[in-house]
Amino acid sequence: MDFFQAQERARQRTTRLVVLFALAVVGTIVLSYAAAVALVNVRRAQSAYSADQLVWFDPPLLLAVTAGTLVVVACGSLYKWSVFRAGGSAIAEGVGGRRLEAHTVDLQERRLLNVVEEMAIAAGVPIPAVYVLDDEPSLNAFAAGLTPSDAVVAVTRGTMEKLSRDELQGVVAHEFSHILNGDMRLNVKLAAIVFGILVIGLIGRGILSGLGRGRVRVRGKGGGGLAVILAIGLAAMIIGYIGYFFGRLIQAAVSRQREFLADASAVQFTRNPGGIVGALRKIGGYALGSQLATAKAAEIGHFFFAEGSNNLLFEGLWATHPPLDLRIRTIDPQWDGKFFDPATAVNVRTESFQSAAGGPPPTPAEIALRRAYNTPGGLPPLLSPRGLPLAPAALMAQMGSLTPQQVDHARTLLDATPERLRTAARTAREAPALVYGLLLEQRKVVGDAQAAILAAQQGADLVGLVRELLPHFAGLAADARLLLAQLALPVLRQMPPAGQAAFATTCQALIAADERLSYFEFAMQKVVLRHLAVASEPSAVTIQIYSFNAVVPEIAVLLSALAWAGSMQGPEQADGSIQADTPAAVAAFRDGAAQLKLIEPQLALLNPDACDFSQVDAALDKLAGASFPIKQRLLLAGAHTVTHDNQIRDEEAELLRAFADSLGCPMPPLLAA
Repeated sequence: MDFFQAQERARQRTTRLVVLFALAVVGTIVLSYAAAVALVNVRRAQSAYSADQLVWFDPPLLLAVTAGTLVVVACGSLYKWSVFRAGGSAIAEGVGGRRLEAHTVDLQERRLLNVVEEMAIAAGVPIPAVYVLDDEPSLNAFAAGLTPSDAVVAVTRGTMEKLSRDELQGVVAHEFSHILNGDMRLNVKLAAIVFGILVIGLIGRGILSGLGRGRVRVRGKGGGGLAVILAIGLAAMIIGYIGYFFGRLIQAAVSRQREFLADASAVQFTRNPGGIVGALRKIGGYALGSQLATAKAAEIGHFFFAEGSNNLLFEGLWATHPPLDLRIRTIDPQWDGKFFDPATAVNVRTESFQSAAGGPPPTPAEIALRRAYNTPGGLPPLLSPRGLPLAPAALMAQMGSLTPQQVDHARTLLDATPERLRTAARTAREAPALVYGLLLEQRKVVGDAQAAILAAQQGADLVGLVRELLPHFAGLAADARLLLAQLALPVLRQMPPAGQAAFATTCQALIAADERLSYFEFAMQKVVLRHLAVASEPSAVTIQIYSFNAVVPEIAVLLSALAWAGSMQGPEQADGSIQADTPAAVAAFRDGAAQLKLIEPQLALLNPDACDFSQVDAALDKLAGASFPIKQRLLLAGAHTVTHDNQIRDEEAELLRAFADSLGCPMPPLLAA
């Protein structure tokens, strides 16, 4: 899966969706106007108007109906959007989800968390919060959120209990496809707009309900006023539900196509068709299948892995998912047509717990890699055990995608990371201390100053906890350090706003203690603090820049920063500086700039002080609003810059991953081709 093409398809789907729903709203306006004209004519006929005095086209009336309809639809959609804007957690909790604790010791919960962690680390996205719908014994799951930073993955209790690890991985991979393809935000838009159209029908039903209960009083003689209100209520309900009917048709058609894509992506991610096919066969075999008990399932039915509610009246038309047999045959044309037999004994409780991370036994190559990671200094994480350099094209292919190799690499990184640090990352009390420990300098004078900052801002107890964790950081590779920050993010997100603010303040103070910003510290700022901020206020960046010429200075800043990062040679000086190899920086910059033919003549290597971290920050802020084709070419140029000398330093890797993350382009731990 090409991440950038997927994002472009998501944008195009959104445009088509807006057009389709605009047509649905126009149809609603036409019906409303027709009903209003009919009502006016009926009233005029009752007042002895002649036939030539009846109204057939009344611009003021059309304007009033159009404005009223648009206001009602917009208000309803904005209300539902505001509900969903609280993030994926609000959606999961709204259907009865229980958030799993990161440090749970329950085997089934731990297995589910391990699968989600492996997928997120392999894809280079923040680890989603994981929810379980305890009251749902059926088999189903969904991903929800506005951005990857506030995404959640929710599964039913039946999914957690009845699926094998391979099947569970297939379901989770399907949901990660929705996260990486930009489908989550599209799902929210679908639900919000459909609800906006439905509000018209709900208003009409409310009027009729009020009349039936005697809550609506009509002044005046006779029953004329009552008849008018009854007609308005009936017309509004009929028109609203007609609009809702067609809105659901559009919603279902869009959803069915995306489910086929997500199934195909899940197979591509896992290279194991049997996993997702096994899950679909079990849905077809169990009596409850994928049907959810909660009445709220219909509202977000297009979020789910499989059909979550029965649409008895419009089963085929409103179905948000293709039929199970069609989904299975699309993946496995040789399927014999038999679903899972519930009487079959399957031990899913203890399955696949042979290794520390909950995955299958490691291969000999993985064992060698883990041993290398545990040696002082670690194995350069961007080279394979054979020492083959990572090609720029291979690096770009890994972005926003998942492969079995990436998942295996993520599991290897997890297993190679000391268990004490993994435990700390998953514990509310210890996760902040873990991040503080990652930021502490090895030089004693700076370390003492940072310890004083910690004691003043967080207390002596936390300083003691950080010192207890420090010995476990010895020999960690750069990828492992960023991985620990990823593991801690779900726990850090659960801190109250005041706690998150204090945490961010302390991190900034620790970074500023030595009056210089290292590449790793910059990466931590962009990855950890940015995702905490985005998760609390999720919103998508509006694309405003479509021309390379509009961002030439910013591209020069980023490529220059990468070129200088790869040219640092020799031992670190007392002030923390490292000698730069200027010819090497020039050559690396030229290699990257050559990938941007349209603006290559305008690009020139900047001096180090003209591309420092403050300049880089400003450049990233502007480039966040660039189109995905611009971001794709920029990151490809960055990949050529850092691989110019056929090796990638930790500093280059950290910086490039921070750049990609800030641009909304997930980059996994780099894996050699």
